[in-house]
Amino acid sequence: MSELQSAAVPQKDAAVLPPKSQALRKGGRPSAATGWNMAPYVLFFAVWEIFSRVNGSLALFNPLFLPAPSVLVIEGWALAKTGVVADSLFSSSIRIAAGFMIGSVLAVALAVLMVKFSRLERWISPVLTLVSPIPALALLPLFIIWFGIGEFPKVLLIAWTTFVPVLVNTLDGFKSVPSTLIRSALSLGASERQVFTRVMIPSAVPNLLIGAQISLGLSFSALIVAEMMGADSGLGYIIVDARNYFKITNMFVAIILIGMEYSLFSFLLKLLERRVLAWRKGGMSGAVEK
Repeated sequence: MSELQSAAVPQKDAAVLPPKSQALRKGGRPSAATGWNMAPYVLFFAVWEIFSRVNGSLALFNPLFLPAPSVLVIEGWALAKTGVVADSLFSSSIRIAAGFMIGSVLAVALAVLMVKFSRLERWISPVLTLVSPIPALALLPLFIIWFGIGEFPKVLLIAWTTFVPVLVNTLDGFKSVPSTLIRSALSLGASERQVFTRVMIPSAVPNLLIGAQISLGLSFSALIVAEMMGADSGLGYIIVDARNYFKITNMFVAIILIGMEYSLFSFLLKLLERRVLAWRKGGMSGAVEK
C-alpha cells in the first residue's frame, strides 16, 4: 500500500506535505495562527474598561452593576488570597474533567456497538430521540433526590450532558465513511477488523471531536447549574454566595473565571484535534496556493 502511495504521489509536492511541514517550509517555524491569539481578549476587556469608566462618569445605569475589569482584578486578587478561588477552580476542573471523560468514553463505546450491531441501534435510537432534548436543569433535581448532593450526581449530570452529542456525532461519522474506501480496503485483502480500525475509526474521529467541542460548552453549563443548586465549592458556588450577599464583583470574578476555564479546555481540545488530524487540510486556505 505504501509503495502504491509513494508511486502515485510526488515526494516533493508541497501540497501533500503536512500542515506543520508546510509552515516550516514557508517561514522556518509554525504559523502564529496555531498559537493562542490574545488580541481578542485584550480588545474585549479594553472595551469593557472604557465603557465602565464612561458609565461611571455619565451614570447611564448604576455603576455597581457593571464594575470595570481593573476593579475586578483588585477584588479577584483579594478573593484569591482567601483561598476560595484556587479551591473553586480545582473543584470545578476535577468535576468537568471526570464527567467529560466518562461521558465521552461511554458514548464512543456505545457508538461502536451500535455500528457493529444494527439491531442494537434500532432499539436505542428512538430512546435517544426521546431523552436527548431534556435539558440538564430539568434532570438535576432528580439526580439530587436519587443520589444526594455529593460529587456523584454532579459528575453524572456532566457525563450525561457530554454523552449525547458525542454519541450522535460519532455515529454520524461512522455512517459517513465513503463506501468506496471500504470496498478498496476489502479488495486489497483487509479483514473486517482492519477495515473498522484502519478506515472507519479514522474517518469518524473528526465527527467525534466536533461532538466533543459541542458537548464541552453544554458540560460547563451543567457544571455551573449543579454547583449553584448543591455544592459548597466551585465557581457556581461563588456565584450563589455572591448573589446571597449582593457581592456583584465576586459574581463577575466567577463568571470571568468560568469563561477562562472553558477557553483553556477548548484550547486543549483544539490542540488535540490538530495533533490527531494533522493529516487533514481543508478550506479556502488549503485550496488556494499563495
